[in-house]
Amino acid sequence: MKKILIITYYWPPSGGPGVQRWLKFSKYLPEFGYDPIIITVDPEKAEYPIKDHTLEQDVRAGQIVYRTDCSGIYEYYKKLTKAQSAPYSGFVNEGTPSLKQKIARFIRGNFFLPDARRGWNKHAYRQAIKIIQEEKIDAVITTGPPMSTHLVGQKLKKRFHLHWIADFRDPWTDIYYYNKMYPTPIAKAIDRKYERNVLLDADQVITVSDYIKKQLAAKSPAIQASKIKVIANGFDAEDFDLIIPKEDVFTITYTGTLAADYTIDSFIHTVKRLSTSEKLKLRFVGKVDQGIAQKLSEQLGDSVEIHTFVAHADAIKYMKSSSVLLLIIPNIEGNKGNLTGKLFEYIGSRTPILCLGPTDGDAATIIQVCKAGKTFEYDDEEGMLHFLTSLLNNFNPQSPIKENNVVNRYSRKSLTQSLTQILAHHED
Repeated sequence: MKKILIITYYWPPSGGPGVQRWLKFSKYLPEFGYDPIIITVDPEKAEYPIKDHTLEQDVRAGQIVYRTDCSGIYEYYKKLTKAQSAPYSGFVNEGTPSLKQKIARFIRGNFFLPDARRGWNKHAYRQAIKIIQEEKIDAVITTGPPMSTHLVGQKLKKRFHLHWIADFRDPWTDIYYYNKMYPTPIAKAIDRKYERNVLLDADQVITVSDYIKKQLAAKSPAIQASKIKVIANGFDAEDFDLIIPKEDVFTITYTGTLAADYTIDSFIHTVKRLSTSEKLKLRFVGKVDQGIAQKLSEQLGDSVEIHTFVAHADAIKYMKSSSVLLLIIPNIEGNKGNLTGKLFEYIGSRTPILCLGPTDGDAATIIQVCKAGKTFEYDDEEGMLHFLTSLLNNFNPQSPIKENNVVNRYSRKSLTQSLTQILAHHED
């Protein structure tokens, strides 16, 4: 068994999409001859937006996990802003920022570069040195966000000359909420230098979509595009290997965060136009912006139900019991490359997907290839109406699920095999 060191801030009991990728890779790596060793942060010292203790059941028996101390700044952020937790990705749990929140964001975006979790680096680095000196490590993998984690891999590469792979689950300076932290030109220049140097120094780079790969490759003419590989997010077939009956009522479900800047008005109008004598249910599972929640309640009334955060296993049950799953790609610049991890779990549920987003984007292509649903532009009410009417007319909660082998390419096990091919490439 070749040993690889994985350095990741997010690990159970952290919840949310960020933890899933390397939790699942680690679960399946031993089947392909690799023994992962994890370095993560002590959950008592971590700043997670959400926790999901049920994910601890997914940690493989015998998995070695080192949890380190952390020096963070979010305790000061919470004191300043009166927030109950660290901000969600893109500050979606904050709504319109107050003056204090704007000040806190400015401090974060200009004085804590590349991010506010950099205080973990020295602890992760010290632990990594001990492991490398005691074990024969074949490769080091760092994953971001937080992007500061890549700086640990960079230092280890220079000290031990180990093979280093940097995994980008999201863009760095091209992330959609980057300017919400009010970075000055100097801060932007520093951040871009960090990003560029990581991309140059890493032996290999992994990211989740072709679009982000192109963004990263464009950061410097000296970056070899051939060393950047795409391994998409996916779904764990074992998570979906359970029989969940469909709701008796035609149910449209959205899971995850629904922020204020998500485009949903045309969808609401479409649902109101649906001709149905049967009851209709719209279910939102996760963090929903207060303004959107009010709009849903006012326009769709009792047909709407909103559940706050639920455990991952419960979210899967909601997906499988639904008639349709709603996916919304944020209507922002660069959204053609947006491949949320939720998309693949939707596909894994085998429930039809109605996606709002660019019809020529990466998500639309995957949905089409997997025959998993259909993508519509944000204002295409007629297209959405036709799609939903067709599903409603053929609604039968007793109908068997149609199997589609194409979706298996996005299973976590299959994706882990792709990862091991990248790992094996450097050994040749």
